[in-house]
Amino acid sequence: MPEIGATYRLQLQPGFGFDEAAEVCSYLKALGVTHVYCSPYLQAAPGSTHGYDVVDPGRVNEDLGGAAAHARFLRRLKEEGLKQVLDIVPNHMAIDGRQNRWWWDVLENGPLSAYASWFDIEWQSPEEKLRDKILTPILGDHYGRILSAGGICLQREEGSFFFHYEDHEFPAAPQSMAPVLAAAAQRIHHDYLAFLADSLARLPSGSTFSSDPAMTAERHRDKEVIRGLLSRLCAENKDVAAAIDEAIDRTNQDPDALDRLLDQQSYRLAYWRTAARDLGYRRFFDINTLVGLRAELPDVFEETHRLVIGWIRSGDLHGLRVDHPDGLRDPEAYFEGLLKAAPGTWIVAEKILERGEKLRPWKIGGTTGYDFLNLLSGLFVDRNGEERMNGIWQEFTGETAAWDEVAAECKELVLREMLGSDLNRLTAIFVDICERHRDNRDFTRHDIHDALGSLVSSFPVYRTYVRAESGQCGEDDQRYVDEAFERVRSRRPDLDAGLLDFLRSILLLGQRGGPEADFAMEFQQFTGPAMAKGIEDTAFYRFNRLVALNEVGGDPGYFGVSPEEFHAWCRRIEWEWPQTMRTVSTHDTKRSADVRVRIALLAAVPDRWREAVYRWAAINEKHKCNGSPDRNTEYLLYQTLVGCWPIASDRLQEYALKAARESKEHTSWTSPDEEFESSLTQFVEGMMSDGEFLTAAASFIEPLIPQGRVLSLAQMLIHLTAPGVPDIYQGDEVWNLTLVDPDNRRPVDFGCRRRRLAQLENADLSQIVSSADEGLPKLFVIANALKLRPGLGHYAPLAVAGQNGDRAIAFARGEVAVVAPLSPVPHAEWGDTSVVFPSIGWKNVLTGERISDSQALLSTLFEKFPVALLVRDSFA
Repeated sequence: MPEIGATYRLQLQPGFGFDEAAEVCSYLKALGVTHVYCSPYLQAAPGSTHGYDVVDPGRVNEDLGGAAAHARFLRRLKEEGLKQVLDIVPNHMAIDGRQNRWWWDVLENGPLSAYASWFDIEWQSPEEKLRDKILTPILGDHYGRILSAGGICLQREEGSFFFHYEDHEFPAAPQSMAPVLAAAAQRIHHDYLAFLADSLARLPSGSTFSSDPAMTAERHRDKEVIRGLLSRLCAENKDVAAAIDEAIDRTNQDPDALDRLLDQQSYRLAYWRTAARDLGYRRFFDINTLVGLRAELPDVFEETHRLVIGWIRSGDLHGLRVDHPDGLRDPEAYFEGLLKAAPGTWIVAEKILERGEKLRPWKIGGTTGYDFLNLLSGLFVDRNGEERMNGIWQEFTGETAAWDEVAAECKELVLREMLGSDLNRLTAIFVDICERHRDNRDFTRHDIHDALGSLVSSFPVYRTYVRAESGQCGEDDQRYVDEAFERVRSRRPDLDAGLLDFLRSILLLGQRGGPEADFAMEFQQFTGPAMAKGIEDTAFYRFNRLVALNEVGGDPGYFGVSPEEFHAWCRRIEWEWPQTMRTVSTHDTKRSADVRVRIALLAAVPDRWREAVYRWAAINEKHKCNGSPDRNTEYLLYQTLVGCWPIASDRLQEYALKAARESKEHTSWTSPDEEFESSLTQFVEGMMSDGEFLTAAASFIEPLIPQGRVLSLAQMLIHLTAPGVPDIYQGDEVWNLTLVDPDNRRPVDFGCRRRRLAQLENADLSQIVSSADEGLPKLFVIANALKLRPGLGHYAPLAVAGQNGDRAIAFARGEVAVVAPLSPVPHAEWGDTSVVFPSIGWKNVLTGERISDSQALLSTLFEKFPVALLVRDSFA
């Protein structure tokens, strides 16, 4: 794999496209990064602000400037000597009208589409009404009501026909239009039009010939010829066009006729709430507009990766970040195919590892760094404060459930309310499997549904990686499956033991081949969404003991990380995954690194925190309406204020509303409670305009700001010098107090950052320290650390001894050494705390001071600047 020094993540979106990215390249080069790391930029749904909703992987996004601007961006990268890493999305596509021509073709032609097998669609639904149909849940009310109210209408465009509902369009199946054309032909006595109507009527429909590629191709040829002939006829003969349009008008005025026509389509328009139970295709999590792709099929892989592979082979692209590989049927096979197509490419996987879980031995660089992020964040949490912080949260909110209980409850909730259709699909498959085995055929659909739901909600990791085709089932797979079943048996002793044993044997490939193997593979694709929606997007907004721990891949029940644990991880990663990506902030983090580390300070001052919380609550009681918001939501808001202070009221209101909907306790995205949301908004608005509260909040929070900045510097320095490839999220090179998206995707003022970087060239240390409010110290640390990356060697922990030895961390990386505080120790209290270096002769590049001895007091190292970055004299 190529050498990757450091990456810088850019979030491309309308308003910040390829030309704007090109403009910041010189700044990024001066900063010291080696690779510009771009968010997905293949053609996405119009107006997309993130790029993960790709509709056409064969071209670059027009909203970002299109191919011409992309070419200018590539030229600028080369001029600056920078290389590029791209985020790609192999798991799913957006189904956005005509933009996704493959999906449009599937809607038009159903199982007879050339692309019908490209998407994860269950054509043979157990529901008769959905056989050979795709449930399309986009209606704002029940289908019949919408139809009777004239909300759906048929329209023509040359020789094509489609249905229109609000801003949605759906193609009409060619053969379904035969009666409309026949009626028009009869009215004007037009034989040629009648012939075209008869030709459409004779086209195969349903699943006929769907397994015969030649017949499918022949049908596609015939319908396109007929469409072309009809388009030409309408263009040349206004009477024919008028007759067809009149027939369409009569159909639109007759709900029964329109209903009969809609019934002939390969999709079923439905009320949006039906997606919770009846959806027949695999989605990205619970997003109905993102359909799962079958990337394991050679044709799908080739078409979706053609452009990207071409850029790699031409040298325009040097690395790939693969989004959500857990959604793929066989991630290992996918990575093998990707490396075969683009050998030597640096590839990292957006793989979320739970605490203690290790990345499988895939032939890639590693993960995108959430494992490191949570480990590093935990270093700055005072483990001695756990009992007090637990007591304060429980006392103030009345919440008493342990993390594991909250997590299981939330996973069960999303399985019921959001992922029910996916669970129903798995249930239907397993019902058929049981029917094939006489010892298990008497288990009811309810028995199976109940067992599967309990198992998924008990799963300890995102997924396992058994490979049914080759019969591979690793030790980790068996361990995690067994752990899940142990939890199920403990929580649900009422479930039939025989059913659980049978299910376990299939998941561990005890039953080889056939639908049993398919079930094992599909089950693995489902546990990830349940984990993500249940934990990241629900439980993390309920278990608010210390929200600095509530991060993607994190374990809020595990309070803090010891230096020894961090050292052990770094040494293992250096050996096993030396080119893994590391990060501290991303486009998906719940809070930026600077916010998390400031909130973490609360664990060091629990008594002061308790006093502040109760004082704030007493002041703000007058802003509540009928007791809303609840205490747990209020507690989350207060921690958020600590992390983001100062923050504008509208930003906090937007976050509060999102957090409340994500928690799904009093309101949600699908069932918003207007009364609760109004009370919450009024509460935030009231407290943020309350002078007494703002004064009280400032008196507690503002002393924490300089302490948080010190730990932010420590966090960034460790991030840039630990094993692996560091990634800097856009804007994170100065203080960055942002919350979950869309807050963390706001425009970045690169002009300001460029000026501050230039300011460093002529600034002395005192000027840098005095410019703390502008974030200059953080930029100073980054610029110096990136310069020293060529000197980084093997990781070696350094001993920190003395009265506060447990409140700092130190390590060497070959020619470089790092010493950083883990908690805000007043300078005078470092006392005899010292670090032992592996040799004599070091220079602190941040202060210019030389360390001539093999041991140095932290009070000396931190006297002029709060962290130390040192190099051997021989390297300097």
